[in-house]
Amino acid sequence: MSYNKLDIYNIAFELFIETHQLSLQLPKYELYELGSQLRRSADSVVTNIAEGYGRNNYKGDFIKFLTYSQASCDETVCHLSKITRLYPELSPKFKEKSEQYNLLGGKINNFIKYVQLNWRT
Repeated sequence: MSYNKLDIYNIAFELFIETHQLSLQLPKYELYELGSQLRRSADSVVTNIAEGYGRNNYKGDFIKFLTYSQASCDETVCHLSKITRLYPELSPKFKEKSEQYNLLGGKINNFIKYVQLNWRT
């Protein structure tokens, strides 16, 4: 099996693409500040899932990278919340992404629990 067969990876990848494109709608002066932070945290969610899966022979490493992914998911929600408050005219689209990342965070958390209980070492 490969990491790109994991639901959490595919959801995170699609959210990254959508979030990246959405971030380009921010005002020009914000593209390299909050916009860049948002793009990097969204990228980290998906990248840590892939890197962790590459270390799945070591259960502890796999869980560690899934935890990093979950933390980056929380960071992404934080950035989206800031944008929602700072730019009310963009709020609906960014709020929707925030809700999607919150759901993804729950799925990552559930997958971490699954790995803890069922993954081979």
